[in-house]
Amino acid sequence: MVLNSINPAGDPRVGHYNANLNGKNYHYLLATPPRAFRATIFLIHGWPDISMGWRYQIPSLLQAGYRVVCPDIMGFGGTDAPPVAPPPSNEGIEYYSFKRAAEDIKELARQLGCSEIILGGHDWGGAIVYKVALWFPELVTHLFSVCTPHRAPTKTYIPLEAMVSKLPNFGYQLQLASGAVEEHIKTKVQIKQFLNGLYGGKGPNGEVGFDVRKGVLFENLPILRKSALMDEEVLECYAEEYYRNGIGGTLCWYRNQEVNFQDELQLTKKTIDIPVLFIQATKDEALPPAMSEGMEEYVTNMTRKSVPTSHWALWEAPEQVNGMVKEWLEKVDHSKSSL
Repeated sequence: MVLNSINPAGDPRVGHYNANLNGKNYHYLLATPPRAFRATIFLIHGWPDISMGWRYQIPSLLQAGYRVVCPDIMGFGGTDAPPVAPPPSNEGIEYYSFKRAAEDIKELARQLGCSEIILGGHDWGGAIVYKVALWFPELVTHLFSVCTPHRAPTKTYIPLEAMVSKLPNFGYQLQLASGAVEEHIKTKVQIKQFLNGLYGGKGPNGEVGFDVRKGVLFENLPILRKSALMDEEVLECYAEEYYRNGIGGTLCWYRNQEVNFQDELQLTKKTIDIPVLFIQATKDEALPPAMSEGMEEYVTNMTRKSVPTSHWALWEAPEQVNGMVKEWLEKVDHSKSSL
């Protein structure tokens, strides 16, 4: 192992906590430097991930003097997974909206005594941190996103089907939103095979478990060899967390386009003007580099970096990612250590 990452089976550098945020239980990791900290950084994960997805980044940020908070977002890990009614009702889908995520992050920051925070995100977490900065600009002083470019709010609703017709690399989202994945992936063994496939496990003849245009390739999952990105202990931890509430809640994030659109019509601020670091993964098939073109129109103080990895840059190139984040923070974060 390249870095001394957080051990999911138990690690003295992090504590596991729960908080009631706007009526729902959230689980989060908290890591605090031994003496004083410069500022508090919230790290927001995506799919299919959990708070432990930041296991390589937490020690680096601790060493740099930051207090680190990593929540499981709604539907994941130890956080509540509110049920959602089937279409056309979809009652409850608002729990998985960007606005709700922003409100819950703000409330957790308040409970931890933070009037300001730094945000970092990956995958859905990357999308969330941009939205927090738009909903609560007074809360966020800086943010960084790994892999996920910013998509500015629009005045016209674009259904997922129409989006996929222009962005075929989003084809997998149609499957994830359809309900098919929950029907196929139920047992803990199936969840482990599913996660292994999403993290790049391959079969004896190069078979894969996931295609960005199609989604999960269920028939291939049982024959895939173990992904190099996770050892058995970490994979077991992830599988246990996903088995807790099933994977249905985690997929609700792919069903909330209309709720997010309606919410964002209320936004008065359209640009993000705080310092932003965007780290592009150049081999990311789901979020290819072309998707970040033109971001500067809406993210006015942006630093661009890149790493030659797939979507799992946090694990494939942790030293590079950590180095980029720390170098950027040294330039833009002028907060002083406080107790």
